[in-house]
Amino acid sequence: MQHQQGFDGLPPAPADEHIACVYTNHATVLQILRIENIEGWYFERVVFPGQTLAFTATTEAIAQIFTCDHIGCLLDDHLRCSELRLRESQTSTASVA
Repeated sequence: MQHQQGFDGLPPAPADEHIACVYTNHATVLQILRIENIEGWYFERVVFPGQTLAFTATTEAIAQIFTCDHIGCLLDDHLRCSELRLRESQTSTASVA
């Protein structure tokens, strides 16, 4: 059986382990949110200043936040996706990716 790399979409896990997550870029510069610690899955999105990004991940996923300027991008933070879990009050402000 051939293993297929999952890009974006849903991470490989039972459906009940998927969680809805949300991240807001509160910085004044562009950021990149990247998840690469889940085997068989890679997720990366550009998040503009003030933008809110909604996505699906697993509780084990760790989001790397890169802050970018005109010189390049630097790893700024690591956040567990379980900490980014979408709450009921956030559903009207998130754009789904």
